[in-house]
Amino acid sequence: MFERPRSGERALLVHVTRQGQPDPDELGEFRELAASAGARILGLVTGARQTPDPRYFVGRGKAEEIRDRVEAEEAELVIFDHALTPSQERNLEKLFQCRVLDRNGLILDIFAQRARSFEGKLQVELAQLRHLSTRLVRGWTHLERQKGGIGLRGPGETQLETDRRLLGQRIDQIRRRLAKVESQRDQGRRARRRAEVPTVSLVGYTNAGKSTLFNRLTHAHVYARDQLFATLDPTLRRLTLPEGEEVVLADTVGFISKLPHELVAAFRSTLQETVEAALLLHVIDAASHRRSENVAEVEAVLDQIGALEVGVVQQLLDLLGHGVR
Repeated sequence: MFERPRSGERALLVHVTRQGQPDPDELGEFRELAASAGARILGLVTGARQTPDPRYFVGRGKAEEIRDRVEAEEAELVIFDHALTPSQERNLEKLFQCRVLDRNGLILDIFAQRARSFEGKLQVELAQLRHLSTRLVRGWTHLERQKGGIGLRGPGETQLETDRRLLGQRIDQIRRRLAKVESQRDQGRRARRRAEVPTVSLVGYTNAGKSTLFNRLTHAHVYARDQLFATLDPTLRRLTLPEGEEVVLADTVGFISKLPHELVAAFRSTLQETVEAALLLHVIDAASHRRSENVAEVEAVLDQIGALEVGVVQQLLDLLGHGVR
C-alpha cells in the first residue's frame, strides 16, 4: 500500500504537447510556476501525444520513462503542466511512488502561499477544498479499506462518508463567511457610486506590471515582485487625474493560461471589483513573445466573469529594465 509523502520539494517537471516541439515560452512559464511554488527543479520531461491516455495521461512507455527519471534523480514530486483527473493522479503516484501534482494543484499552492488578507485566505481555502473534494479517496490511504478483502474490511466506507460530510460542512462555512465579506465590499462600492467616484480596475496577465504601474500612479507601496501571482488581494487607492477629477484605482489579481475553474469561482467576489468598474485598464508586457496569446487569455477570463462589457483601454508596458513588476 502506497503512503503519500507529506513533504519534499525536489521536483521533476512534465510537459506534453499535442504535436511538434513544445513552445519555449510555455516551458519558461511552467518552470516559473514551479519555482514560484518553491520547487527545486531537477529536470524536465517533454513528449507529444494527440489525446490523453485515460490511465496515465501520458502513454505507458513515457510513464515508465518518467518513473526511471524519478528513481535516478531521487525526485520527491512530479508536476504535470496539465490538468489531471483524480484517477490519473492516483495511478501515476502508484507507479512513481511519489507525489504527483497537476497544473491546477500547483497554481492553488502558489495562491495559498501568497494569500495575505482574511478574504484571500478564505477564497484560496474554498478553491482547495473544491479541488480536494474530487480527490478525496486518494488523499488518505486508510480509506482504501473500503475495497474489502481479508483483513481489509471495516469502517472504510463510513470513514469516507465522514470525511465528505466534514468537507461539505467546511465549504458551507467558508461560503457564509465570504458572503459577509462580499456584503461589506458591496457597501463600499455603493458608497463610491453615491459619491460619484468611478473605479478604474487594472487587469492583465500575471506578472505584466500591474502592481508597478499601480505604485507609480498612486505612490502606494503594494507588494510588487518579478513573480507569478505576486498580487492576490485587491488594493484600492484614490487617484487625482490631471484635470482634477478623482477616481479609485484598483490593483487586482492577474490571470494566466488554463486558470483553474475553482479559482475563478472562489475569487468571483474579488473579481467583482473588475465587473463593477467604470473602466478597465488592460496592462500588457510589450516585451513578452506571447503578448497576443496573453491578451486572448485575459479577455477569455473577463468574458467568463461578465466584465467584457466594461470599456477597456490597453496600455503596453516594456518593464524589462525595471527589475520588478
